[in-house]
Amino acid sequence: MSLEFVIDGPPHGEPLVLGPSLGTTARLWEPQLAALATRFRVVRFELPALSSMEELAAAVVKLADELGFAAFHYAGVSIGGAIGATLALTHPSRLRSLALVCSAARFGEPDGWHERARLVRAQGTGPLADLARQRWFAVPPQPGDAVREALLADLAAADQQAYAACCEALAGFDVRDRLGEIGVPTLVLAGRDDPATPPAQARLLADGIPGATLVELAGAGHQATVDRPAQVTAALLAHLPAASGTAVRREVLGDEHVDRALARTTPFTRDFQDLITRYAWGEIWTRPGLDRRTRSCVTLTALVARGHLEELALHVRAARRNGLSADEIGEVLLQTAIYCGVPAANAAFAVAQRVLEDE
Repeated sequence: MSLEFVIDGPPHGEPLVLGPSLGTTARLWEPQLAALATRFRVVRFELPALSSMEELAAAVVKLADELGFAAFHYAGVSIGGAIGATLALTHPSRLRSLALVCSAARFGEPDGWHERARLVRAQGTGPLADLARQRWFAVPPQPGDAVREALLADLAAADQQAYAACCEALAGFDVRDRLGEIGVPTLVLAGRDDPATPPAQARLLADGIPGATLVELAGAGHQATVDRPAQVTAALLAHLPAASGTAVRREVLGDEHVDRALARTTPFTRDFQDLITRYAWGEIWTRPGLDRRTRSCVTLTALVARGHLEELALHVRAARRNGLSADEIGEVLLQTAIYCGVPAANAAFAVAQRVLEDE
């Protein structure tokens, strides 16, 4: 089944897929869209009529394939988070990072979800409106609250077959004993006033997922993206560069080098490692304005100019990984002879020659 979706952001931005909560639409992520779409290729999808979390996760992977995303970041609210956790377990190579917003490893007893599915199939989602008004938001909508009322209108207009099928997917979802298998950088966001997935559920996720970061938001209910939009946006923007940086750093420099660097990390150097991962690799190398070949050319030139020969050897290897030929690297170094000086270029050619011969 193909998912309905909307897409925003620069064509060459890093892919970021956003999943909604049950009964909502892509509208749920509108408060975060402007900030995220400046850098990321943001895809927001609608929940289909699929009755298992594995099927929902497979549908997201199919959508990523259709859009040409080999790997992507993912964030989801409630059932959207459950889809993300399932992606991390069933398709780990496709995820660069994961954000679980007001979500859980298990959403209550299965019988309750089966009962809700029967109710919605028989009467639609109308009977759920009063419950949602009380449980979705930290403060129930007041007259004139267009944002929250629009979300409630989306619930009233939801496809009852898709809603009921997703209830059945939630009934069968329980990954409490598999959280330790999730290996992608993970952010867990909780609303302190969320009665549907209270903070204790978020702590269980964060404690179980290796290296996960937990952020609890005061004054946020189940739809935290709307209750606390600025705080959710800030948490995502802090999480994504670090996650992006780790992935790009490995792609450009290679797993062996990154593993060595991380193994040498000490409490004294930990903040520096985080700085270069977050800002050099997560902010600069991920920007869509220049491709990686061009960034390698610029980096080689800068390293020659400053005489950083050890780093130059590293980035000659990186340039080869980024698609530059030995001849193209030679042309870059030849250019530096004019603009950085012959002695600097002479030393650079010697370093590059050793690296290329080793290769």
